Amino acid sequence: MPSNLTKREIVLNIYEKTGFPQNEVQRTVQMALDTILNALAEGRNVELRNFGVLEVQVRKARIGRNPNKPETDVVIPTRAVVKFKAGKVLKARIKEIDLAQLEKKSDSSSLEVE
Repeated sequence: MPSNLTKREIVLNIYEKTGFPQNEVQRTVQMALDTILNALAEGRNVELRNFGVLEVQVRKARIGRNPNKPETDVVIPTRAVVKFKAGKVLKARIKEIDLAQLEKKSDSSSLEVE
């Protein structure tokens, strides 16, 4: 199973397909990511057609427990979180994934931690 996709790989992929200078591609990718980050930081949702939606949601305050000290209650404050909802095209592509390969990857990664 392939490794995680990095920003550098995105830049190289676009560079190879377009021939645009790498530094321009890198700046453009970074500007796109900064625009998404700023919108989310302002509480706006980001909708990328056929890919998905990044939604800012509010998690209510709740009482949690420290697993190391279960007798102690901890107040987890209200906070904003980002949720991702996959779009139609992404959902269709995810259905094509070989689940056996994914399970092998997760099994081998859990073995590496030990």
